[in-house]
Formats: sequence, C-alpha cells, structure tokens
Amino acid sequence: MIDYLLLVSSQVGTMFLMMAAGFVMAKRGLLTPSGIPQMTNLLLTVVLPCMLVNALQVERTPALLGAMGYAALLAVGLYIIYCLFIVPLFRRQPAPTSKALRFGVLYGNVGFMGLPLVQLVLGDGAMLYGTVVLVVFNAFNWSQGVVLMGGKEQVSLKQAVLNPGILGTLTGLVLFLLGVTLPPMAGNAVGFLGSMNTPLAMIIIGAQMAAADWRSIFRSPAILAASALKLIVIPLLTALLLYPFHPEPDLYCTLVLLAGVPTASITAMFAQRYKQDVPTSAQLVAVTTLLSILTLPCFGALAALLSGAA
Repeated sequence: MIDYLLLVSSQVGTMFLMMAAGFVMAKRGLLTPSGIPQMTNLLLTVVLPCMLVNALQVERTPALLGAMGYAALLAVGLYIIYCLFIVPLFRRQPAPTSKALRFGVLYGNVGFMGLPLVQLVLGDGAMLYGTVVLVVFNAFNWSQGVVLMGGKEQVSLKQAVLNPGILGTLTGLVLFLLGVTLPPMAGNAVGFLGSMNTPLAMIIIGAQMAAADWRSIFRSPAILAASALKLIVIPLLTALLLYPFHPEPDLYCTLVLLAGVPTASITAMFAQRYKQDVPTSAQLVAVTTLLSILTLPCFGALAALLSGAA
C-alpha cells in the first residue's frame, strides 16, 4: 500500500509541477487571459478527441466488450447516486450560489485531470474504463447538469451529443467495434496529438488558478464544505458503494480516482452561461485543485488496498 501511495503521490506531484508552469506563465504575463480560451479550445476540439480515439485503438474481444459494458453500468449507477446525494446540500445559500456549489460537488475534472491521472497511475489499459466514465460524465453533465444550472428548458440534445468529448469517443468506438486500425501515418498523428492532453490540460488549469482570489477562498465556509464533499466524501462513498461488487482492480481504482478529482472547470463556464454564482464556481475549482494533491494519493492507495491491487 505504501508503494502505491508513493506512486500516486509522485504522479499527482508531476501533474502539479506542470500546473506550476502554467501558473508562473500566467503570473508573469507570458500566458494571457485571452490565450487561455484558445488553448482550451485546442484541448477540447483536437487533443482530447485524439486521445480518446487513440485509447480505443485496441483489439476488440468479447471479454473487453463485457468489461466496458460493466464499467458503463457502474458509472451510470454512481452518477444517479451522486445526483440524489447533492439534492439537500447548501439549501441555506442563495440560489445562484447553491446551484454552483452542488454542481461543483457533483461534477469533477474527469477529462482534463482524471484521464491523465488514470493513464499515469494505471497505464493505457485502464484508459478504456476512463473513456467509458467520460462518456457517462458528458451525458449527465449536458442533461442533469444543465437542468441544475439553467432549468429544464435549457437542455439540448444537440449539445449533449455534438460535443468534442462525445464525438471523439463515438469515432473511437466505431473504429473499435469495426476492428479498424488507423494506418501508421494517421495513427501516429492521432497518438502524438493525444499525448499532449496531460501537459496542455495541466498548464491551462495552472493558468486558471493564477487568477483565483486565494484570501477570500479560505474565508468561505461554504466553499471549504463543498471542497470536503468533493474531495473526501464523494470518493469515499464511491469506494464503499463499489466494494461489495468486487470489480477488477483497474476498474475499481479508475472509478475511485475519477470520483476524487477536483471540481470540473466547466462549473465556472456553466455558471457564466446560466447566470449563476461565477466567482464561487471559479474559487471552488481552484481550491479543490490545490487540495487534491493531498487527497488523491490517499484515495488512490485506499482503492488499491480494497481492490487487492496493492
């Protein structure tokens, strides 16, 4: 278990060093506020889809299909439970703040931080499970998440389906199910672009953290409470709920790690779009990202211990 704790700590530390590069660049004006959205668009529209396609360039087998279906079933069940769990939270806060905090507790940074962490800690094999979880995340995020932030009238099937994460996954799944392997030239290009996901995502997150008002963050009981729920309660709940089902170790560890990632950066974007509490959303993203350097190694080690991987 100690070895696994050190492994996860090392990989999380590596990710935070990459974030530090983005933080310093933003503080020194080398990465401007106008440049961050452009880098985010590159990540969302090119790099992330390429990473997902590349992850699915594996041989299709009945056992692998069954494992992916089981992963999807568990992920859907977990998100249903998460959605029910957040309903009574933050009732005393103003409605815009309450919605932002509940959204932030529910939705973690699965694509930008979770998948790179799974790849670094568990290897490329576990990326198939991470990809499945990302599909479920996007389905809930663009349906229940939109309802939570903006109301039922804001839900759009087009937005839920035609986003880069889903399109990249669908492309990868079609190739996977048809048994199509990309030719070397295209496969290498997709692989190289996909490999940019971890460093580019970390630099963007670091640059976003540079704009946070850290003094006000640590004076807000609501933000600290939401951080504890996101980083401690949700992954612990996930570990306990999954334990009786005894998923194979890579799947169990993937689901627990992805449950413990910090609040998704899309929280602030949705708050802006649907006129909710933007400052609180951005502060929650920043503080959970910072504190996750302490919590993720602990839950990674716990998952390994409970699954028998350690």
